[in-house]
Amino acid sequence: MGLKKAHDTPSASENERRLPRDLPGLLDALADPDPMARRWAARDLAPYPEASHALVERLSIETEPSVTEVILTSLTLIGDEVAVAGLTECLRSEDAMLRNSAIEAMKQLPDEVAPWMGRLLEDPDPDVRIFAVDVLESLRHPKVEDWLIRVITQDAHINVCATAVDLLGEVGSERAKPALFALKQRFAEEPYIQFAADLALKRIDTD
Repeated sequence: MGLKKAHDTPSASENERRLPRDLPGLLDALADPDPMARRWAARDLAPYPEASHALVERLSIETEPSVTEVILTSLTLIGDEVAVAGLTECLRSEDAMLRNSAIEAMKQLPDEVAPWMGRLLEDPDPDVRIFAVDVLESLRHPKVEDWLIRVITQDAHINVCATAVDLLGEVGSERAKPALFALKQRFAEEPYIQFAADLALKRIDTD
């Protein structure tokens, strides 16, 4: 018996084209053993807001980085409450790549992420609070300075405050000065806080 020619075996993309491209078919393909099939399904689910739950569920178990990347892109494009909730949960992940990619995705959704920011900045986990400040770095939202002022005024964790004061030095205005002076008093024995707060105050006075 002769060998089968390579073109006799359908490629993953050819198999993908034969799958139903409606919502049920795409949801089935999202669990396909073939990563390529999952990747195309994740991409093609972006126009379906009702697919948010399935995409978030897949995100929590997906092991192929290229599929994860497409899932995050589709969740960003959908941008509904379920999608944003799924992105915020990634801030708790031990997977640094997933966490950082979710942060970048959240930065693209300032209006959608804004309602979640208050609870993220008060999360019991200081790492989640730090990652929330990281989101603020590029979040184009008018309340960014207010959130940062609240962090350096209320948060007891030095690393959270340090992250916030660094960013406040870039976006802060005269309104931030009382909070910066208060921060210096609260962490009077912490050299980095003193340095970062002084730098922020200097930048504000220079602008």
